[in-house]
Amino acid sequence: MTPTVPVVCSITSGKGGVGKTNLAVNLAIQLAQLGKRCILLDADLGLANVDVLLGLTPERNLGHIFEGMGVDAILCPSGYGFSILPATSGGTELTALSTGQKLELLAAMDELEDQVDILLVDTGAGVGDTVLYFNVAAQERLLVLTPEPTSLTDAYALIKVLHLRHGVGRFHVVVNMAASDREAKDVFARLAGACDHFLEGVSLDFLGVVPQDAAVRRAVTHQVPVCVHAPDSPAATAVAHLAQTMAAWRPQEHADGNIKFFWKRLLFAGA
Repeated sequence: MTPTVPVVCSITSGKGGVGKTNLAVNLAIQLAQLGKRCILLDADLGLANVDVLLGLTPERNLGHIFEGMGVDAILCPSGYGFSILPATSGGTELTALSTGQKLELLAAMDELEDQVDILLVDTGAGVGDTVLYFNVAAQERLLVLTPEPTSLTDAYALIKVLHLRHGVGRFHVVVNMAASDREAKDVFARLAGACDHFLEGVSLDFLGVVPQDAAVRRAVTHQVPVCVHAPDSPAATAVAHLAQTMAAWRPQEHADGNIKFFWKRLLFAGA
């Protein structure tokens, strides 16, 4: 039997406040409902909040790997068909770990290879070193932005840094909180135009739009994902369509495409 080769997808943004983590949580739910074995890694190491959106209080996080725990003991069931790997909020960043700790984390994460079809990595926002490392390591990158001008300029800045410093040239784009499909397509067109004009070799794929929806705010208040709180709402329906597209993704042929490959690139990038 051919071993399972997971897809690793970062969910990222140039600025905070664009609904990135909320989108990641709801995508994980929808992917699980489509039969995908999904794990969501909270990679916002300084401001981890996936657990908050889910109303969870994990007892363990990635830091416990260095106390001898296996990754299975750290995984936290979400209650919605997928598991989360909680980050250490305000703790030591991965790039500050010793070589021995890097190897230890690498070995632990490799245990997941046969347990997951798609690993979603909810990165921090901006262009910090940790955000860049996670994005460089992933096979697929889902860039989230909103129609706000600052979101557009910051998204372009993230693309520019990843492309010029690390050779990353392919991105999937989701416009969140859009007033209409037309507005979302206009935002994407402006981003694509800037990339075409100033960044040779960048390819943007318009994955879709999630409309502005009051149901999302109500769901966040109740700490219940909108796909569960209001499954027929416009936002939940849009996320379901995004998940259907992502469920068809396959690992890139030119990459190792497994969890060990992901972490090796992450932990030793720039070393």
